[in-house]
Amino acid sequence: MKKKKRAGFHSGMLRIMTLLLLLLMTAPWICAAEVLTLPQGIRIAAEQNRLVKIAEREESISEADTLHARSALFPTIDASLSQTFLANQPAVLIGTQFGQQAAPTSQKDFFAYSVSIQQTLYDFRGNASRYAASRSALETRRLDTMRVRNVVALDVTIAYFGILESDKTVIVAEREVERLTSHLRDANNLYREGMITRNDLLQAEVRLSDARQRLLTAKNLRSLGISRLNNILARPPTAETEVMDIGESPSDALDLTIEKAWESALSQRPEVQIVNETLRSLDLEEVSKRSDYFPRFFARGSYDFAENRYQLHEGNWSLIFGMSLNLFRGGSTKAEVLKLTHQKLQLLEQKAKIEDDMRLEVEKNILDLRNAKERVKVTEGATGQAEENLRINRIRYTEGVGTATEVLDAVTLLTVSESNYFKSIYDFKRSEAAVFYSIGRYLAEVYK
Repeated sequence: MKKKKRAGFHSGMLRIMTLLLLLLMTAPWICAAEVLTLPQGIRIAAEQNRLVKIAEREESISEADTLHARSALFPTIDASLSQTFLANQPAVLIGTQFGQQAAPTSQKDFFAYSVSIQQTLYDFRGNASRYAASRSALETRRLDTMRVRNVVALDVTIAYFGILESDKTVIVAEREVERLTSHLRDANNLYREGMITRNDLLQAEVRLSDARQRLLTAKNLRSLGISRLNNILARPPTAETEVMDIGESPSDALDLTIEKAWESALSQRPEVQIVNETLRSLDLEEVSKRSDYFPRFFARGSYDFAENRYQLHEGNWSLIFGMSLNLFRGGSTKAEVLKLTHQKLQLLEQKAKIEDDMRLEVEKNILDLRNAKERVKVTEGATGQAEENLRINRIRYTEGVGTATEVLDAVTLLTVSESNYFKSIYDFKRSEAAVFYSIGRYLAEVYK
């Protein structure tokens, strides 16, 4: 009996410990949020983002097209194998002194095979230009993949700084709630002492309720910002993520002039390089199409075997040097060349449009950066002044000299000053990232 009781006790304790372990493992407060740095976020996005993966697949498809175009430069080898069954044996009539007689020329059933190899000797650079055009198209895909990675890196950077700004906004909102709670406590004390009317007390309660609502809104916006960042990183939207501030700016973007930034954009932006490479590809395709106007020279070697005991040689080797020329194709070659000409003209207009848009983008981002820098200087001093203003008005209010409206206005003024200060800081950092992107810098290298 004692052994059974001990066994039951140990079994019960084991169940309890297992249950506690499961609770500890699944408890939400145990799962700490992952701390993410900006370089880590950019690296993860470059590997996991859906747009990047789509661009990489496009690059792989283009690489396969290049291999297909290259195959035309190599010889083609063909082989065939057959077994023939005839209803009547092939024969010819031969006149003799006894009249016409049938002489067989082939077996009724016979086996045959053939092996041939053919190589284009010269086609006026048709296949070579087609292969070079496909390599140029592959290069445009690689440039586009780099462009997509940098766009995604910019999205990560903007979302990252947005979360940092939301963190500061939540802190500012919490401070406002604390200040208004302190003011409400002072108002309650003064109301009990009969120094103020109930109207001042109600006013403080209403403003505190409004501040709490703004705090809830700020927290919701922060959660939405995290979900947006998780979406860019191809993570579940509800994944817990914490971000770290990057501190000082990575370089001296403020020293850039608009002209210098424009020159950098023109030489480094992948959009311009893609257009230039596409123009080169169209030129090569035009050379390839024009080769259809000219003959194609080739060499062909083969070995053919047909089982036939009535022939002297059942197998035979052959070597052929030949030329082929299309005399008329309904004007398709001319139409294709004309189409390529119009595509090049269209691409030149697109290049001019891209350069105009880039010039506007560079100018806007640099002006935004300078504006944000000035706002940081202005709001930095305003915050200290607003704190002193609140301190003075609270002292005057507790001494019965000031009014509740002055204190509430001072709290609002300080909240606005702090919000403007943090907004200007992260507007500056977002504008700085946009400047780096617009001049063709890769953000993965800037924020490494």
